[in-house]
This record gives sequence, structure tokens and C-alpha cells, in this order.
Amino acid sequence: MTTATAIVAGHGLALRRSLHLSKPSCATFSARALPPAAHCCRTVVAAAAPSSRTCRCRSVSSESSTAAAADTADDEEEETKSDSEEEEMDPLAEVCYLDPEADAEGIREWELDFCSRPILDARGKKVWELVVCDATLSLQFTRFFPNTSINSVTLRDALASVATSLGVPLPDRARFFRSQMQTIISRACNELGVKAVPSRRCVSLLLWLEERYETVYSRHPGFQSGTKPLLTLDNPFPTSLPENLFGDKWAFVQLPFSAVREEVESLERRYAFGAGLDLDLLGFELDENTLIPGVAVESSRAKPLAAWMNGLEICSMEVDTGRANLILSAGVSTRYVYAGYQKSAATTQEAEAWEAAKKACGGLHFLAIQENLNSDGCVGFWLLLDLPPPPV
Repeated sequence: MTTATAIVAGHGLALRRSLHLSKPSCATFSARALPPAAHCCRTVVAAAAPSSRTCRCRSVSSESSTAAAADTADDEEEETKSDSEEEEMDPLAEVCYLDPEADAEGIREWELDFCSRPILDARGKKVWELVVCDATLSLQFTRFFPNTSINSVTLRDALASVATSLGVPLPDRARFFRSQMQTIISRACNELGVKAVPSRRCVSLLLWLEERYETVYSRHPGFQSGTKPLLTLDNPFPTSLPENLFGDKWAFVQLPFSAVREEVESLERRYAFGAGLDLDLLGFELDENTLIPGVAVESSRAKPLAAWMNGLEICSMEVDTGRANLILSAGVSTRYVYAGYQKSAATTQEAEAWEAAKKACGGLHFLAIQENLNSDGCVGFWLLLDLPPPPV
């Protein structure tokens, strides 16, 4: 793995000064001085999911605003033509789908959401829905429920029917992203022998819900426009980082997209700690040399640190330029002040450039844990993605 501490993607800035953590005093994070890099992110485009349901990622382009506007207009025209040619989806239909080419026995993790939708039934009450999929969208299942039957027993029986209906085994783990539903989901999963995992690393599910809002919910006869989600995502004030999660040094770094993809593909072969994303499913078609921003952490106890980080369900990292902090988000409602740095005009500009680079790459970024920032390999690697909360 080749790292560089330039703050990436067309900004031509390099991190040239030490960034110190606020605590503990023994954990000092610093950055190496390297030449600035100049490279532009090109595009992130949508790719079709394995079924007729398409999981879409927003488009990103480094072209001029005029060219981008022209491309957007062309894309919208093509999408309009495509939509008119396709048969409209029945908003009342429920989904029960398994890719015939999928290895049913190999689907060991599900992603699920159990929540109300912006749809009213004949009684004028909000309809609830269970949505289940796997990370590749090879498995897809939906079912509507009246608001009078929302409990762990209903959910347990519905999850069991997913396995029965599709002829697949129950998973080992089921991820969910709404903290308010933790009690019901955990109880239902526990009764089925499934480990419930609170996590925002439900990328396929979140994108599928975004698509269902446009293609299903908004076309439903009971749809209520402007309805806010009943259970919003938590975004609590960040707390202090636990002592066992501190490293020795950290740096803003970058990797070519080709190297990022290589790291993801070799996660299981090269080391046990980390998590990837299905870049093909998400539709990332970046140039091989496009630089992806990330954070590298050096630690003399890199393996134990990576092991602890591995149990956090890390979902994203961001810079709070106002407080000069690096924020780590994990689980469904956990946010840590991962590092602090001395605030100045230069460091603020560098941090903003890192965030801009992340946005230019469609929110894609990474966290790498290394024994030494100058080494070519890493002990743990997490590919991360910024996603807005679902519209439901």
C-alpha cells in the first residue's frame, strides 16, 4: 500500500505540520511532509443491481459546471426515455426475490429495516414495512404491516418467512441502522438465533430505500408528500475516544482508486481486520489513478488496535473544522472525537480540502491502520462511504 499525506484530489495541498491529539498526552498524531498532489476525480455513475431493482449512487464529475449541466440534461433526457419504455412498478406489490445465480447458502448476512412509511392505509394510519436484503441485493424481500401489529413477535415471524419463502437459511448476522428499533429487532433476531448488529454500514439497504421512495412509496395511492420520517437517525455530540482506540500518529493520506480496490479485494487474503464495499454494485467507475482520500493511523500495537476497531462497525470519518477535530462515526449512534489538531488558517484549509476531495469522490474514503506510516502495508483497512439519511 502506497500512502501520501497530500490532501488530495486537485487541491494541491500537503500536510506539513504536526497535528496533536487533545488527549491522552502520550498519543501524539503527526503527519509526514510530502509533495502536493494534483489529480481530479472524474465520475461516479449508477450500476444495475443483480435484480430488476436498481441500487443507484449519485453522479460526480470533475468537468466544468457548464459541461456538467449539459451532461446532466442529457442524462435526464435518457432516463426519461428509459423510464417511459419500462413498465411501471406496482407500488402495492411486495418483493420476494432471490437471484437464481446466487449461492443461497453463502448469504450469511442480511440488512433490514422495520419502520413506518409515508403511506396511509384505509384507516388513515401510517403503514409499516419490513425491508430485507443482502449486501449484493441478491436477496430482496419487503412486506407491509398495519401499525397495530408492530412488535418483536411480528418481526420474528416475518424474518422466518423470508428464509422459508426464498429457501435460504437464516443469516448469522442482521444489520440495522435505526437505534429506536434496537429492542424489537434484537429480541426478534435473538429468538431466531441471529446476531443483531446496530450499524450504518447498511449501504445497499440505504440506497435501496432511497430508490423505493421514488419508485414505490411516492407512487402509492396513500402516499403523504412532505411527511417526515417517524424514526430519524441519531447524530449525537461526539464523545471522548476510549483509551484503547488511540494510535501513535495519524495523517491525511490518499490512494489511487486501483489500489483501494486491490485492498478491498485482498481483505480476506492478507489480513483479518477491516471491511470493504461492493464498488461494482455501488456503481463507482472512477479512473484508476483517481486519488481517494483517507486517514492512516500508526500504532506500535497495530494488531490489537485493528482488532478493537474491527468490532465498532465503522461507517465514516469527517472533519469538524470549527472545533479542529477528526470525528469517527460507528454503529448507529456512536461518534468519537478521534483526534484534535491545532487550529490555524492553514490547517483549516487542509481539512476543508480533504472533505472536498471526499465529496468529489462521491463520499468514498478509507481508514488504514499501520505499524508505521512509512510502511507499504497495513494491518487493517476499512472502506467508508458518506451517505445522507434515507428519505423514510
